[in-house]
Amino acid sequence: MTKPPLTLYLAAPRGFCAGVDRAIKIVEMALGKWGAPVYVRHEIVHNKYVVDDLRAKGAVFVEELDECPDDRPVIFSAHGVPKSVPAEAASRQMVYVDATCPLVSKVHIEAERHAANGLQIIMIGHAGHPETVGTMGQLPDGDVLLVETPEDVAHVEVRDPARLAFVTQTTLSVDDTADIVTALQTRFPDITGPHKEDICYATTNRQEAVKAMAEKAEAMLVVGAPNSSNSKRLVEVGARAGCSYSQLVQRAADIDWRALEGITTMGITAGASAPEVLINEVIDAFRDRYDVTVEQVETAQENVEFKVPRVLREPT
Repeated sequence: MTKPPLTLYLAAPRGFCAGVDRAIKIVEMALGKWGAPVYVRHEIVHNKYVVDDLRAKGAVFVEELDECPDDRPVIFSAHGVPKSVPAEAASRQMVYVDATCPLVSKVHIEAERHAANGLQIIMIGHAGHPETVGTMGQLPDGDVLLVETPEDVAHVEVRDPARLAFVTQTTLSVDDTADIVTALQTRFPDITGPHKEDICYATTNRQEAVKAMAEKAEAMLVVGAPNSSNSKRLVEVGARAGCSYSQLVQRAADIDWRALEGITTMGITAGASAPEVLINEVIDAFRDRYDVTVEQVETAQENVEFKVPRVLREPT
């Protein structure tokens, strides 16, 4: 039986970013250096396939430090942690490795610098997300206020409107964040912003590729986890850019084939914590059902690489 033709647009960049690649490498190197088990506080990155693979190699994932024994190494996830976490690990004389993405660490340093200058911080982010929790936890309670929408800006209560700065979660929608920043600057004209925007290069690049792809594709799939902020933002960006069917899938098995009946153009991208093997799995699933022509939609090239901590590069 003849397969129907399908043009499959493949976003570039897509998938792993430098911070995710570094975090996974840290866990693998820690296992190589200290042997199993190595404990990891929170999912190292938000992707079930990656976490399951590392678990099979000997990583033990926990949510809090009190679930870890004192005599085994513990790794802090790429999302960052409140200052209280490494302080507790140090007090217990634990060996710990911080896999926080350097671009998240940059935001932490920014917030601390503003606070040292006497400014109260407003953070644009998602309540409860580990990155937001980690960034707000760099400073004492009350020094960082959270806003999620322009509406939140109207109701936030600050100590001194003339002594404010803002930072953002690194994985937000660029367009949504711009609206919130505008609301902040309108209400607080003296507010200080970052020297360079906090939304990371990988988030921005993947969203731009989705916008370019959405103009061509009748439907779009984002390969990523439901708890991945940057993956969910790609779905929203695709829908807003004109691709009415924009959906998140973790694996090829999650594809709703009935919803895609009759399509001739399809867009595929992946969040920054989704490995290429899952993207290829989705492409192969389409090849099974369609006569596929793949066209890459490239909007940027990435060559960023972050070093792993020195402790992992030193001999035991």
